[in-house]
Amino acid sequence: MNILAVIPARGGSKGIPRKNVRFLAGTPLIGYAINNALDSSYSIDVCVSTDDVEIERVALNYGADVVNRTESLSSDAITLDPVIYDAFKKMSELKNKNYDYVVTLQATSPLLTVEVLDKALKECIENDYDTMLSAVNQAHLYWEMNEKGKFVPGYAERLNRQYLPKRFVETGAFLITKAQCMRPDARIGTNVSVFEVPSWQSIDIDTAEDWWIAEKQLTKKTVIIRVEGHSKIGLGHVYRGLSLAYNLIDHDVSFVVSKYSDLGIDKIKNSHFKYDIIEDDFDMGKIVQARKADIVINDMLNTELDYINYLKGLGVKVINFEDLGDGADKADAVINDLYAPQKSGDHIYWGSDYYIIRDEFLLSEPSKFENDVKNILVIFGGVDPSNLTFKVFHAIEKSKGLSNIKITIIVGPGYPHFKELEKLAKKSTLNIQIIQDVKVMSEHMKVADLAISSQGRTMLELAAMAVPTILLAQNMRELKHEFGYLNNGFINLGLGEAIEEDTIKGTIEWLTKSHQIRNQMHNQMQQSNLRSGLNRVMKIIFD
Repeated sequence: MNILAVIPARGGSKGIPRKNVRFLAGTPLIGYAINNALDSSYSIDVCVSTDDVEIERVALNYGADVVNRTESLSSDAITLDPVIYDAFKKMSELKNKNYDYVVTLQATSPLLTVEVLDKALKECIENDYDTMLSAVNQAHLYWEMNEKGKFVPGYAERLNRQYLPKRFVETGAFLITKAQCMRPDARIGTNVSVFEVPSWQSIDIDTAEDWWIAEKQLTKKTVIIRVEGHSKIGLGHVYRGLSLAYNLIDHDVSFVVSKYSDLGIDKIKNSHFKYDIIEDDFDMGKIVQARKADIVINDMLNTELDYINYLKGLGVKVINFEDLGDGADKADAVINDLYAPQKSGDHIYWGSDYYIIRDEFLLSEPSKFENDVKNILVIFGGVDPSNLTFKVFHAIEKSKGLSNIKITIIVGPGYPHFKELEKLAKKSTLNIQIIQDVKVMSEHMKVADLAISSQGRTMLELAAMAVPTILLAQNMRELKHEFGYLNNGFINLGLGEAIEEDTIKGTIEWLTKSHQIRNQMHNQMQQSNLRSGLNRVMKIIFD
């Protein structure tokens, strides 16, 4: 097959001055069309038809031939048909070839990929079409104006978009036609087909807004977020990964979880993000290469040195969260929002300044302080591995001073003792409510006057909501979390399993009666700037 690609490109663009040669994401606009044609798996002669010296210079630099367009073919009123025919005749003579197909490629469609162009060429040639047009399906409820100037529906029945018949609109990205169909005033044969291009590749740059969208698309990154979530470590890592993903709307984001993360898999599946399940760490390589990833974010506690070196060898940037392992030394950045500094290195960011708060807490107002405690909230995370919920429940049961207080105990979807706790609550003389798997946590925190919680991520959510809180650490690792102390509005009792129920009971009773202490805790929490962490983290990742 002898195939010619013609790229029409006039100078003097009015909507976007110098449009064809301006740099879009680091490449002159016309360079994208030239590269697509030259990179094709088909052998394609490429020419640019232009009346502009600057466009000619750029085209030659990118490896295209140039056909100088006459003044008569350069006016605003001229259509593409005679322009393409002129280039076709001149290139046939220059290359001394009889072309089989002529492809019109528009410089204003920079998002078109060579893979799509090649598929269209293959389909056109194999099916012996005269002409194949690039188009996008825009099935909408549309209206037309009839000959009387009245608007009439262009559809037979009002249906949801996915059920409407396909309605193809030309994108202008390419028009493939047999050379025998080429005429000075036309280039479309009788046997015509449409090739549906992905919607994101369909943009035709005409305005500054189009340019902005194209640049966003060309500069987006492919991000893989590796998280773990199961009964031993809870769902904090998954929630942080999802918070990041929801704020990476202008990038291509997917998740990776191990087969052991049953709770995490369910949560990500329900979020509708793409995800892969792996057997071990080194299965990541296939996914990184298949998705052509730019960035891998690991949120799964400590990483191994071999694993991080393996990822780095694949040419991706590696960002780790909550990592005290050997792999942290080799990552491009490590963000440990819960810890005081424990390792050295300019690439490690410590402390609550880098906490990523969930959207619901950004939207919610902090709790209002009340002198009298009317609502107590008990919450120990998604799985509560040390079953501190039970210990606090029994401590509350022993108290005689909480009869007029509503006590809400929230447990996560992975908490294994829910049924047992529910039975005990029903027998209690106190006003105790047990809730499992809350969807909007901020609503419960907002009305709480006092909370009892673990020293993990929930602690920071309670601080964002300014709820005076008693802390019990789930394990020794949580004790290393630096935020949960009096200067930030917490009474920290230490390792939960080492604290007696009477101590918990006494602390709760004391705080319910000490409104000045609780007011001070409430005010201390409001001094913490926990709502800007996401912006800081995003800057670290993309810097």
